[in-house]
Amino acid sequence: MTQLQQPDIDLSRKEQFAGRLVDALNAGAMSMMLSIGHRTGLFDTMSEMDAATVEQIAEQAKLQPRYVREWLGAMVTWQVVEYDPALRTYTLPAEHAAMLTRAATPENIAGSMQWFSVLGGVEDEVVRCFRDGGGVPYERFNRFHEVMAEESLQTVVAALFDHILPLAPGIQKRLEAGIDVCDVGCGSGWALMAMAEQYPASQFTGYDFFPAAVQRARDEAQRRGLTNVRFEVRDAAKIDESESFDLITTFDAIHDQVDPAAVLRNIFSALRPGGTYLAQDIRASSHLENNLDHPVAPFLYTISTMHCMTVSLAHCGCGLGTCWGEEMALRMFREAGFSSVDVHTLEHDIMNNFYIMRKP
Repeated sequence: MTQLQQPDIDLSRKEQFAGRLVDALNAGAMSMMLSIGHRTGLFDTMSEMDAATVEQIAEQAKLQPRYVREWLGAMVTWQVVEYDPALRTYTLPAEHAAMLTRAATPENIAGSMQWFSVLGGVEDEVVRCFRDGGGVPYERFNRFHEVMAEESLQTVVAALFDHILPLAPGIQKRLEAGIDVCDVGCGSGWALMAMAEQYPASQFTGYDFFPAAVQRARDEAQRRGLTNVRFEVRDAAKIDESESFDLITTFDAIHDQVDPAAVLRNIFSALRPGGTYLAQDIRASSHLENNLDHPVAPFLYTISTMHCMTVSLAHCGCGLGTCWGEEMALRMFREAGFSSVDVHTLEHDIMNNFYIMRKP
């Protein structure tokens, strides 16, 4: 457009948006620094120290002082860490440590910051998909299952016995007595192994189509000496079992599937009469306009673009995406054969819905 054709601009609106962009620039930078603070153990180290110098922190964390100094510069300027310029000491406030350390699980937000570096590693391939179509398969995502395992510890394992399983009436008593359980899309198997330890009378099976994740699960189960759990490389859309399990779980798994409708039909078929299906999946609406006030909607759509949708499209799947939404989920559960679906939320969890279904 020529200068004469340019539309009028609301300068105050432009300035407000510029401020939001600057905030996004700094927040994006901090996501990487928070991830590094988690991975290096710096937050864990500083949470156990009083005011300390760069050298003291680096020595305690067994890290290089020059890198620690620069990292602390980011932490201080974003007001994560407090700095005393007279004494040249740094302090991680207890209130901040309560959201940034491994001891803070399930409220350790620093661990979730790892997603941005994981997803950034496939940005070139996702950009290609914007132009050419298709998707980016699981094996292109460096450290995905390692980070997903940590996420599982936070969102599933930490809440499993006190909050999640009680949503299914009577299931804990049945687990204590001994039943057959399957976790579809088990990943590294943390949730299944936690249940196997808690309920030794029950038998547990985990299915995942990614061999590296299954091997991680097998190695960890062997390390723990668990004999009532097994893991297999299986495509959930091709499970052809009939009335084999009393409880089937999926934790944040259905919306990633190549053929989620087939997976849900197979889950229904694999349940014994009276069996329970417990599905954890993202709390969102299927309609964009209903997600405008969702506290982490931009994050969810980003995760969808960079992982959940693209890994399905990589195999010519339907690409439901992270925000497939409660409305579509309920419809697909019912189409799979579950005539009654109870939807639950947990007060501490803004990310997930928990769907409880029983096979007639």
